[in-house]
Amino acid sequence: MRAISDIFERLPQVWVLVGLLIITTGLYLGFDYSIVFVYLGVGILCFVYGIALYVLLLLDGPKRSNTRPLSRDFISIGNTVVMPTPQVDQDSTSSQ
Repeated sequence: MRAISDIFERLPQVWVLVGLLIITTGLYLGFDYSIVFVYLGVGILCFVYGIALYVLLLLDGPKRSNTRPLSRDFISIGNTVVMPTPQVDQDSTSSQ
């Protein structure tokens, strides 16, 4: 399932790259050929489609919850473990 989501996250970049390659091929052929306008048109469409997909993925991205400030007792290494409260012996306090 993770591989599929990785592929879909890269699709806008693929469309932009294909569009730029088609535009470059059309410009390489030159304006002497009438098919160059087809290359440029298809390349621009692919490029715009890739940018549109990228914008839609940004808008549909994961929703973040409101950030809460960390408590001062937060342990940043490993899991946060609640330590038991220290028990005071009754015998040691009464003998003093």
